[in-house]
Amino acid sequence: MRLDDVPEPVCRPGHLLVEVLCVQPSITEAQLALAIPTLGFDRIKRRLETEAPVQLFGHEFCARVIEAGAGVTRFRAGDRVAARAKLPCGECALCRSERGHLCRSGPIIGFQLPGCFAERAVLPENALVKVDDRISTSEAACLQSLSDSLAAVETADIRIGDSVVVFGQGSMGLECMQVARACGAGLVITVDVRAEAVRMSRELGADVAIEPTQCDPVVAIRDLTGGNGADVVFECAGGSPKQGLAGHSTLLAAIEAVRSGGKIIGVAFYGRPLELDVDRMRERSLRYVFPDISTLGHLEHTVHLVASGRVRVNPTITHVLDGIESVPRAFEITANKAKYQAINPAQVMMKRDVRV
Repeated sequence: MRLDDVPEPVCRPGHLLVEVLCVQPSITEAQLALAIPTLGFDRIKRRLETEAPVQLFGHEFCARVIEAGAGVTRFRAGDRVAARAKLPCGECALCRSERGHLCRSGPIIGFQLPGCFAERAVLPENALVKVDDRISTSEAACLQSLSDSLAAVETADIRIGDSVVVFGQGSMGLECMQVARACGAGLVITVDVRAEAVRMSRELGADVAIEPTQCDPVVAIRDLTGGNGADVVFECAGGSPKQGLAGHSTLLAAIEAVRSGGKIIGVAFYGRPLELDVDRMRERSLRYVFPDISTLGHLEHTVHLVASGRVRVNPTITHVLDGIESVPRAFEITANKAKYQAINPAQVMMKRDVRV
């Protein structure tokens, strides 16, 4: 990483010029910065090989509108905004559907488009949502991650009273747990190896929070569910062991912890192919499904969830740094959350006078 002075970005039609107030690296960005294979690895590698130096990352942020370009109708100067990461391509039927589903070929802020590890940015209107005055700037930087968690819970199609297990109580695991409760889940069980994450999970509403160093989580989950296993299991803990993640051991545990006929929601990225006993999964009629891409509708609903207090993200924000020169430190903390006892990614407050 390096910090450069570059020309001020120029607003254009359908876009907004914003000043960045708070930004945080996602877990994916922190791993990519260390060349750890995960989502988007090949795409970022190609850009660095062919275009460097290039401005990368920065899709989890809160910013204030400076100027609205021609044709912008939903925002005006002074509004605080947050964004979804992925944009529609604008051409296919899926992107134009009433449900607002997105195709897989649209650009991503911070990957194909310049992100918000900068003092100023130009962002497309169709990526943004206005931040409610009841939400702090620091909380608003978490809305993009929460929108992905919301999409994961929607994919699960939870029924009233369903028993739910969430493996992993980092930021997305805690978000999935809280959104599942808000959607009518019954018994909610969480699993994490870190004592601080287990404490946070209990504080934010888990009925039972299991620390695997104290017991076998699969045995405990089956005991708590009458021997059947949970109706729905979210796998949010997998990933590179180099960053303190669980590899794919938590996926194997999730398969054993879900009831026959139940659902496993694959939230984590593993960075490599996996070998699974598909015959056993077929025999038990398990459904292993993946979240759809979060839409602007999901992002708008996260504003209501946080503003109303139904989902709490502020307690998870454990590390807040000052100034753009702190960005490398934020990546270091986010990539090694267990070492620093961090829950949410480390945040960088770009404006020192901003209300956290």
